[in-house]
Amino acid sequence: MKYVKIFTNGLVKENPLLVLMIGLCSSLAVTTSVANGIGMGLSMTFVLLMSEVVISVFRKLIPESVRIPIFIIVIAAFTTIVDYVLKAYFPDLSKAMGVFIPLIVVNCIIMGRVEGFASKQPVGDCIFDSLGMGVGYTWVLVAISLIRELLGSGSILGKSIIPPDYNILFFVLPPGGFIVFALVMSFNAFLKSKNKAKEVRA
Repeated sequence: MKYVKIFTNGLVKENPLLVLMIGLCSSLAVTTSVANGIGMGLSMTFVLLMSEVVISVFRKLIPESVRIPIFIIVIAAFTTIVDYVLKAYFPDLSKAMGVFIPLIVVNCIIMGRVEGFASKQPVGDCIFDSLGMGVGYTWVLVAISLIRELLGSGSILGKSIIPPDYNILFFVLPPGGFIVFALVMSFNAFLKSKNKAKEVRA
């Protein structure tokens, strides 16, 4: 039950995008297509998982005075691995996401979890925390990407669904990303308020 609670915490209750509202810059920039959303979500999850595990294992050996530089080096190492793998095996995806893959190293979500959780908790807790945060981050990215790609490009994963004449270019532009994110966040808040009302009546 402990691990389930840690994992589910990142899905909704402390979702890095919908609740904590960190890492928004890269999230809104890459969510013009579902493929980009999935790629960014999986990349972030891998870097977060590996960074939390490594830092948790060595947390008692890391001097307090240099912990931040060490955290950045660990995150940068796994970010570089992801960047090279994408360039080697998924060049189109790597090109589409551009600079936002290398910028994972300074993403607030990873640095926040590493500093606030992994540096203080055992490995088991960190595995479930990173997976919960990663899946929570990914599902929001995919939801935003799905809406933006469908309305803006008339397609899902590159497959045409809506004729080009009915595409709304606004949704693949930055303002469209903010609007869609606001709608997803509002819908999440609405569901939360309904659940609270049910609990009060019960």
